[in-house]
Amino acid sequence: MSALEPADAVDHVAIGRLQSGYGDAVTRQAWAELTAMFVADCPIRLDLRDRVVEVVGPEAIGSMIASSIERFEFFAFTIQNSVIDLSGDGVTATGRLYIRELRQEREGHRWTTAYGLYQDAYRKVDGVWRFARRDYSTLARTSGSGDGMDVFPIPGR
Repeated sequence: MSALEPADAVDHVAIGRLQSGYGDAVTRQAWAELTAMFVADCPIRLDLRDRVVEVVGPEAIGSMIASSIERFEFFAFTIQNSVIDLSGDGVTATGRLYIRELRQEREGHRWTTAYGLYQDAYRKVDGVWRFARRDYSTLARTSGSGDGMDVFPIPGR
């Protein structure tokens, strides 16, 4: 990891706010707020291990997530760790965002947990950092039998 230059600190904070804003919007199910966080044609690929879902744009990802979590009476998206790599051109960056979802199912009130990794590309548009590409992989989740976790390899390892 290279030293953080003082001039880069503002971009790091802005991208961190973008990541946190996404987690907050998803937890609150504030789907309309996602629009300003993405470039309009942002490709999003979700490797859920039992299927791969690909959508384009913030409306599509909001709709997909909304339908996926409607079965939960409680849902919280938490950030576990993140890494941001600025490209040096002032308008593009990449990053990794490790997350955990805490959920309670409406039916039966069973608690489940899922861990995942977003590998992102960011682009500054009109002075604002936005998601330009998202590639998500499930890393672990509560097993179907509820007696442990199903664990999957970290992509690129």
